[in-house]
Amino acid sequence: MWKQAIEDAVAKTRANIERFGDQFPHVSTNDVYHLNPNMDWTDGFWTGMLWLCYEYTGDDVFKRAAENNVASFRKRLDTLDHLDHHDIGFLYSLSSKAQWIIEKDEAAKQLTLEAANVLLKRWRPKSGIIQAWGKEGDEHNGGRIIIDCLMNLPLLYWAYETTGDKKYYDVAVQHADKSRRFLVRGDDSSYHTFYFDPENGNAIRGGTHQGYEDGSTWTRGQAWGVYGFALSYRYTKNPLYLETSLRMAQYFLERLPEDHVVYWDFDAEINADTKRDSSASAITSCGILELLSHLPEDHEDRAELEAGLQRSMKGLVAYSTMNEQDAQGLIKRGSYSVRAGNSPDDFVIWGDYYYLEALMRLEKGHKGYWYE
Repeated sequence: MWKQAIEDAVAKTRANIERFGDQFPHVSTNDVYHLNPNMDWTDGFWTGMLWLCYEYTGDDVFKRAAENNVASFRKRLDTLDHLDHHDIGFLYSLSSKAQWIIEKDEAAKQLTLEAANVLLKRWRPKSGIIQAWGKEGDEHNGGRIIIDCLMNLPLLYWAYETTGDKKYYDVAVQHADKSRRFLVRGDDSSYHTFYFDPENGNAIRGGTHQGYEDGSTWTRGQAWGVYGFALSYRYTKNPLYLETSLRMAQYFLERLPEDHVVYWDFDAEINADTKRDSSASAITSCGILELLSHLPEDHEDRAELEAGLQRSMKGLVAYSTMNEQDAQGLIKRGSYSVRAGNSPDDFVIWGDYYYLEALMRLEKGHKGYWYE
């Protein structure tokens, strides 16, 4: 099943190279991807898909397209175009860092280190956080973190391992610790965002930007936590991160619906019109695969995780476009922002990326591009 799904994904990605040209896919409307000239937070996912397809096939058509993308990311960093946010890791881990991992291209390595420096500038010592959005001192976002940032921390961990400069590591660990303390609730659910006093770091309140309500659990946020804490464990070997990833994964799997692809928020009212978020299931599948790579074979929770992973991935394949040759996206029923009515039931490029990464992990033992 996984091999067939990968080959379908490769074929669609090959067709999309010509379809997208020099543009980057973001989310879709009526099954057609919106494109942008490398200015959104999601653009690295397309490049990551190109690199995965290149590694699977060895076909230079994917390599050339990916390298052209990296050149675009070089220009974006030089001009700091739409980089005033924390999603630098999403952009450069899957583009230039992937190129470094695959090709050992020194220019790609240097570009990735420069990107880590851009992310580092979002560290706010007074509040002890990496500020998610907006400029320093922003009235609404000056003290805000969001759970998504856990997936940007691997860029900083990698920069530490590459340079030996501990400033990268220290910032990543402090942010991960604060995320674990304040974003993860006592029942293993999670807040999407948390606000701190930007002057002294005092905790103010948890909230949401895209979830059902402030106290609910947005499924994609939970997914970022599962994968993000597992990756922080890989780099730090702090057992608290592994424990947190495990508990968040169990919370997620315990709430899978009958077809095993989650709704957009675990606390949303369920009826015939409730939106899904297949991307949350895809991210969590990758996170569980990362988590399993750190658990011993006789771990008491291993069988439960493996069974949940199989259910989730089979659910995603059932939601895939394998029988739709001309489809642009790989998996249906992704949601960008149900709350805002922005592509609430469509293709989303990060869902396609994580679906392909999970398939590659299952079929080929691939480890993604979050670490070397």
